[in-house]
Amino acid sequence: MLPSSGSRSVLTNYRTFIERAVHKPNLVGAVAPSSPNLAREMAAVVPTAGSPVVVELGPGTGALSSGIAQRLPVGGRQVAIEVDSGMVEYLRAELPWLEVIQGDASRLGDLLADAGIDRVDAVVSGLPWSIFPAKLQQDILDQVGAVLAPGGAFTTFAYVHALGMAGARQFRRRLDLSFDEVLTSHTVWRNIPPARIYVCRRPRQD
Repeated sequence: MLPSSGSRSVLTNYRTFIERAVHKPNLVGAVAPSSPNLAREMAAVVPTAGSPVVVELGPGTGALSSGIAQRLPVGGRQVAIEVDSGMVEYLRAELPWLEVIQGDASRLGDLLADAGIDRVDAVVSGLPWSIFPAKLQQDILDQVGAVLAPGGAFTTFAYVHALGMAGARQFRRRLDLSFDEVLTSHTVWRNIPPARIYVCRRPRQD
C-alpha cells in the first residue's frame, strides 16, 4: 500500500530531477523522471503477498518507488540504494516511508548486510546503465545476482532510441551472460523517452 507522500508535488519532483541532472550528468542518464506507466510495469515483479524484500537501485526522485509501494504488501520491506547525497536528502524529506540507504550499487551486498538483509525477492533498477563503464555494469549485475533469493527477479529498462548504441548493446549482452532468463517487454510509449523493460531471473553461477 502506498503511504501518503505529504508535501511531494510533481513540480518539486521535476525541479529536483533537473537540478541533479545538471549538476551530476554522470549519475543521471534520463531527461525526465520515469512515468507512472513505466513504474507500474517495472513493479510487476514485486510480490503482492507475504513479507517480501524489494530493493530499488537508483531511485532518483522516487518515480519508480511509488509504483513499487503500490504493489508491496503490508508485511513487505522496501529499500532504495542511492549514491547521490542530494537525491538521498530529497527522498528522505519527500518520501519518509521509503527506507533510503546512501551508497554505491556496486557494493550492494555489503550495504544490505549492514541493514540486516541477506536475500531479496526483487531488485528494480532505474540506473543509467548506458553511461556506466563495462566493469561497473558487471560489478553491479554480479551484486544483484548474489543477493537475489531463489525465484527472485531483477528488472531494469532501456530507452528505445538508444537500443542501437554500443553501450546499450553491450549491456544487453551482459544481461544474457549474467542471467539464465532475460525477457524483453513491449515498448512503453507513455514514457519520456519510450522504454523497454528487461525482466531477468536465475542468475548464472559461472
